[in-house]
Amino acid sequence: MNNVSLIGRLGKDPEVRNTSSGKTVANFTIAVDQYGSGGRKTTSWIPVQAWEKLAEQAAKYLAKGSQVAVEGRLQQRSWEDQGGNTRSVLEVVADRLDFLTKAAKSTSQSEFDGPTIGDDDIPF
Repeated sequence: MNNVSLIGRLGKDPEVRNTSSGKTVANFTIAVDQYGSGGRKTTSWIPVQAWEKLAEQAAKYLAKGSQVAVEGRLQQRSWEDQGGNTRSVLEVVADRLDFLTKAAKSTSQSEFDGPTIGDDDIPF
């Protein structure tokens, strides 16, 4: 089983691009607070990747400081950098996003708070 559910705030605006095959992908990092023994708070920065319709909605509704709930799966990717070093990242590939704060990038007052986009909304 590979399921992840997190709530956090974006550290910066999502980075959105199109792949060479024409698919839209958004990458962003969320700060997730954890409380340990004695109430001590630590923050983990979790990279998130969203694809296609979900990526478009993230670009539209999320900005630095936005609070979001993410459901998805963990994925580890590896690559070789320009110096020949092997790099890897463990990230969450989002299947669903719940936007928990008002749309920061929306220009319309009629935009609603907290749209939910999930697998059923992705046309692939």
